[in-house]
Amino acid sequence: MNTDPRGTGSLPPAFMATETSSFLDFLAAQAPDLLPARRSLPVAHDGFEAPHGTTIVAAAYADGVLVAGDRRVTMGNVIAHRDYDKVFPADEHSAIAIAGTAGLAVELIKLFQLELEHHEKIEGTALSLVGKANRLTTMVRGNLAMAMQGLAVVPLFAGYDLGKGVGRIFSYDVTGGRTEERGIAATGSGSVYARGSLKKLYHEGMSEQDIVLAAVQALYDAADDDSATGGPDLTRRLFPRVALVTEEGYRQLSQDEVAEVARSVVDQRLESPDGPRAPLL
Repeated sequence: MNTDPRGTGSLPPAFMATETSSFLDFLAAQAPDLLPARRSLPVAHDGFEAPHGTTIVAAAYADGVLVAGDRRVTMGNVIAHRDYDKVFPADEHSAIAIAGTAGLAVELIKLFQLELEHHEKIEGTALSLVGKANRLTTMVRGNLAMAMQGLAVVPLFAGYDLGKGVGRIFSYDVTGGRTEERGIAATGSGSVYARGSLKKLYHEGMSEQDIVLAAVQALYDAADDDSATGGPDLTRRLFPRVALVTEEGYRQLSQDEVAEVARSVVDQRLESPDGPRAPLL
């Protein structure tokens, strides 16, 4: 983007205007070619496979909301990356996790983070949690043309609603359709297994320790049935990425913290390969 077309050392007037608090609207007006959805794509050759990431889960608990994801990225039947990050902070009180075309997904996350930061700087206050979810809806919908060519991005968005004092979760489809989930959510190729596992273990008001354990159990079950999902790798010390969002803000668990939980899950599976069973009422 040419920020000084006259060579005078000063920014163009548009850069100093405050007509919109949306960085995406500003970028669309000033440099639309930088938006992923505005790019023209070459015709893909037969057998083309873009790196895809799965599986991600989210769950509300007593203090807020958890977001977690495995670390594997695949290209067809090939493991492209074993230690990819799919969980990121959106801002201080929200998190976003991605499944789908990995490169485009990370680019969308960076734009989303910038969108929220730009709004807060221009308006002097952060968007509400629903407002953030709405902005992400627009961004996912803007990628529809690429999704129709097989380059879909499907995020999960979750955060702590400061007004209501609870954690909330929003899921999306490739068209930008948004749904607020109750309790748990999952997306990606292993999501059906992860959600089924988490559904059996979940109940409202779970503690932080219990929800982290349940999420790791769910990702283990997804990896057990879905080849595109990576399970805990004790040899390489690769474990799920887990983040918590509470009233205090976003916090990502250290790999040592997750490793301890993952090792306990693996040890339990030596005795019970199918995992824990939900208690009968």
